[in-house]
Amino acid sequence: MTRVLVTGAAGFIGSHLVEALAARGDEVVGVDNFDPFYPRAIKERNLREIGDRPGFTFHELDMVDVDALAPHLTRDTVLVHLAAKAGVRPSIADVVGYARVNVAGTAAVMEAARRAGLSRVVFGSSSSVYGDTTPIPFREDATAMTPVSPYAATKRAGELLLEALAPLHRFRVASLRFFTVYGARQRPDLAIHSFARRLAQGQALTLYGDGSQARDYTYFTDIVQGVLAAVDWTATAPVGVDITTAGVADVLSVPVVALVGRTGGGFAVEVVRADGRRELVGVELGLFDTGGGRVQVEGELAEGDQVAVPTP
Repeated sequence: MTRVLVTGAAGFIGSHLVEALAARGDEVVGVDNFDPFYPRAIKERNLREIGDRPGFTFHELDMVDVDALAPHLTRDTVLVHLAAKAGVRPSIADVVGYARVNVAGTAAVMEAARRAGLSRVVFGSSSSVYGDTTPIPFREDATAMTPVSPYAATKRAGELLLEALAPLHRFRVASLRFFTVYGARQRPDLAIHSFARRLAQGQALTLYGDGSQARDYTYFTDIVQGVLAAVDWTATAPVGVDITTAGVADVLSVPVVALVGRTGGGFAVEVVRADGRRELVGVELGLFDTGGGRVQVEGELAEGDQVAVPTP
């Protein structure tokens, strides 16, 4: 049995990870501060879905408070640091808030780890650190020093901080760069959740651009399995930081306008052009082969259907 402390335990990925760790018999300590980035009720629902599992305890606290966090860590604890302010667009309007949580918060968590004398760490980073100048396909040894958002900059800063601290305090760190993760409990501001919610309410979807842009999406179970493997890897890992782009081998690359679930017919998408023009475009459904992948949105399981906006 492994003792694991998870920051951001009430969030999207964190809550699923807690379930997986508890299911395999680990002792799990979860912490979360219920940041108001999205409604507290959503995270409380996540905790209810985890339920009263043997070996799981939860504490509401701010990870920036080293004195509050440190007593929950022991020398044999594996620290999984997932807590962060996420989102590219919101970070532009809240640079200070993102720096406090993602940079100062990571520094505080690692100070608590140093006090406890632990060595095993898994850090949740982001594919956003690659920016627009890193050649595709991405490589973990790319310099990744030209972020295009405050969010990306803070996540890269977290990685660099860990690289500085690891040799000083003998940390063995797995840093995982997550690609856009989707599935049950996804944050309400993300595209798949937002699109599905609007479809259910009979509202038009708003799309920025011409519909040709694409994203790599990773199903949450793949990310959870990657984190579990990273937790186990740290048991024999050398001192230092090992960076892995999590989920790339199994991502589902789809146009941004690709939606999930069957809607039973056509619907309208509001397209916002580069010049600011807005227009409603009728869309017809076409079967999208996910290669056996599944899509889970707000608790509903469905095969993926592609909805493409035709070029006007």
